[in-house]
Amino acid sequence: MDRMTMQERFDHLVWRVEEARIKRSEHHIVKIVAVSKYTDEKNIRLLYDLGQRAFAESKVQSLRERVEKLEDLPIEWHYIGRLQKNKINHLIRANPFLMQSLDSVELAQAMQKRLLEHGVRMECLMQINSSKEENKAGVVPERAIETYFEIKESCPNIRLRGVMTIGAYVEDESVIRKSFETTYSIFEKLKEDGANICSMGMSRDFELAIECGSNMIRIGSLLFE
Repeated sequence: MDRMTMQERFDHLVWRVEEARIKRSEHHIVKIVAVSKYTDEKNIRLLYDLGQRAFAESKVQSLRERVEKLEDLPIEWHYIGRLQKNKINHLIRANPFLMQSLDSVELAQAMQKRLLEHGVRMECLMQINSSKEENKAGVVPERAIETYFEIKESCPNIRLRGVMTIGAYVEDESVIRKSFETTYSIFEKLKEDGANICSMGMSRDFELAIECGSNMIRIGSLLFE
């Protein structure tokens, strides 16, 4: 992709985010995380040069490779994919700024064991399956608060920063809105305990997510396809 095309896409995205943000509140701040799994290092460098700092990968191997190949740039790397237990050590070595897809107590405790062995901590978001879709990972809303505190208490090497969800994958906007509102209501209750990140919204639904309170969006296709 040439610089002018990337600049146009980035500017248009920022403009749309600004419009959605101001509808929510002029004091509301939203971070854009660029999902780079479908693009190459050249485009990541280009977007970085235009001012984007946070990037995400959904495969541990890809994250490790990108971290190594772009180590000259102080990129804020996020991990957003489902994590298999046999990849935990690889994720720890990649050392992401934020792991957004902590989807169970079981996974948290497996990570805690490895983090303790490595003598490090990891910042994470707990994933909520707010739409209760069978093909999605995450904690069901009814158990979200209880699970969040269970992870906090039993996994001292994990620092929970808030929650993440993937909006319902349907055409009906009211159903998507409900999945975001459900997650945000959980986030609101966790804010008293220091939660400060509510990651909701992707290329197809980020404006609605921001309207519902999201302060972090994950954007791939609008930037790179």
